[in-house]
Amino acid sequence: MPIDMSTSRHDVTASPSAQSTAQPTARSTAAPPARPAAQTTAQLRRTHDDAPDTARRFARLVALEDGPERDALRDEIVTAWLPMAHRIAGRFRDRGEATEDLRQVAALGLVKAVDRFDPERGAFESYAVPTITGEIKRHFRDRMWALRVPRRVQELRNKVRVARRELAQAPGAPEPSVADLAAHTGLTEDEVVAGLEALESFSTLSLDAELPAGDDGYSLADTLGATDASFDTVVDRESAKEGLRRLPERERAILYMRFFEDMTQSRIADRLGISQMHVSRLISRSCERVRQEALR
Repeated sequence: MPIDMSTSRHDVTASPSAQSTAQPTARSTAAPPARPAAQTTAQLRRTHDDAPDTARRFARLVALEDGPERDALRDEIVTAWLPMAHRIAGRFRDRGEATEDLRQVAALGLVKAVDRFDPERGAFESYAVPTITGEIKRHFRDRMWALRVPRRVQELRNKVRVARRELAQAPGAPEPSVADLAAHTGLTEDEVVAGLEALESFSTLSLDAELPAGDDGYSLADTLGATDASFDTVVDRESAKEGLRRLPERERAILYMRFFEDMTQSRIADRLGISQMHVSRLISRSCERVRQEALR
């Protein structure tokens, strides 16, 4: 009698004993569950939870024209990467700047990274991290100095700071001298001195700060001199010299008698044999001419 070998689920019904015997066997020979398709190699390499997968969104962003849809997608990408920007900002805490301000600077760097990123040139995180870090460092360089220091001096400061740290790493090493720092950095001793002064000049000292003990509570402002009012007089005299030299001799004499000998116009008129009105006109004309010469 022929036997039907069909394995259709509708035609075959196993007995309870057969089912109980088959189930452990199936469990013991089953292969381990496969990884979900979404868990790619790139995701396994991630070391931070704040690195989202935005590759498809960047591809769409590049393809879109300027408009509301592109702006919305750009904002979405920036929001997704914002935790990473905040993490980078946290590396620079305790350096005299408020954490919230650092986060704002990092967010600005993130926006610049999103706008400049080319998806065909690699992963976004590799491009964004140095961009955000550079923006924060630029903030410290340009905004955190109490006084505006030339960039060249700031670079000298950084070189001297690194060199001093490297020379002091050896156990028992003494504090490096100016000559040691110059030899290590290749700078001149004058440049090293400028860098050392900049190291101590990141912030200013208030003029109301008290001087060290023993100075009877005087402040720094008490040690500063006041502007000498005679400086303006010196400037005015030097400016008027050339104009006075160009005046006729009689007019120079009239000005000398009026302003240096303190003579009245009547006495000047009597000495020169002219009218007082004429003396007044000569004085006015001469002063105006000297003034115009000084203002040139």
